Amino acid sequence: MNADPRILGGVTTFAAVVESGSFVRAAEALAVTQSAVSRAISRLEARLGIRLFHRTTRSLQLTAEGERFYQQIAPLLAGLGDAVTSASGAAAAVEGRLRVNIDPFFSRLLVGTRIGEFLHRFPALSIELITRDSLGDLIAEGFDLAVRFGPPPPSSLVARRLLDTRILTVASPGYLEKHGTPAKPSDLASHHCIQFRDPITGHPFQWEFQRGSKSLPVATSGRLLLTDVATMIGACLAGVGIAQVMELGVENLLRSGRLVELFPDWPDETFPLFAFYPSRTLPPRKLRAFLDFVTTIAGLGTS
Repeated sequence: MNADPRILGGVTTFAAVVESGSFVRAAEALAVTQSAVSRAISRLEARLGIRLFHRTTRSLQLTAEGERFYQQIAPLLAGLGDAVTSASGAAAAVEGRLRVNIDPFFSRLLVGTRIGEFLHRFPALSIELITRDSLGDLIAEGFDLAVRFGPPPPSSLVARRLLDTRILTVASPGYLEKHGTPAKPSDLASHHCIQFRDPITGHPFQWEFQRGSKSLPVATSGRLLLTDVATMIGACLAGVGIAQVMELGVENLLRSGRLVELFPDWPDETFPLFAFYPSRTLPPRKLRAFLDFVTTIAGLGTS
């Protein structure tokens, strides 16, 4: 590909859309209009000869080709950013204190078991990890960075997508032996379903199933409402009811047979993990180092 400035601009815009999760937030981050973002993506798709996104009124999702393209360009863009920072004399040692607002489940599942490696690598850096159920006001509360599950709320923060984990509907063998196995999602109406409270709305998450472009909401009910993922998994293992869980963190339970996936023919419902930070312009070296660390362990957690 020739170094056409319009193409390079399209690549930058594409990366901004992927990292923010929407055309609107990408436009805010790049200080351009949403239509300018849309035109840049359309031009890039035409130049490449592939479709980068599946677009609907409800969602924006990378195509398989778009995912491969992003994986190829992301290291190049990161390297370009490092080169620019270094050339400008703004590169600094990874030192000082980093204050992170982090999802409790992700912190316990992956960060807590690997954080020693990061501290050993950067001995001049200290980290304060604050587990929170919600994003809050990142800047007012003095956080450098947040790591949270769920779609990004409207915000001036930079949102960088770290991963998408599948949503699975699971039960323990003991529950299924006692109550029977639902054959299709609509059968859940007659089962005990463990509910999980959305920290943003305060209401239980709606259960939804997705197969390609087809989306199927299902009304469920249950006597147990929770706000902690680990407690929900524990209750499901104990046979309290059926639960919808993130695949991230339950792979071993599925492989060992302690949990059973109920509807593998509805495989496409996913939930994102995002990092949030105040500015895309010259982020501190310590922040970029921690982002690289989280991205690496998130990828290992899904393998």
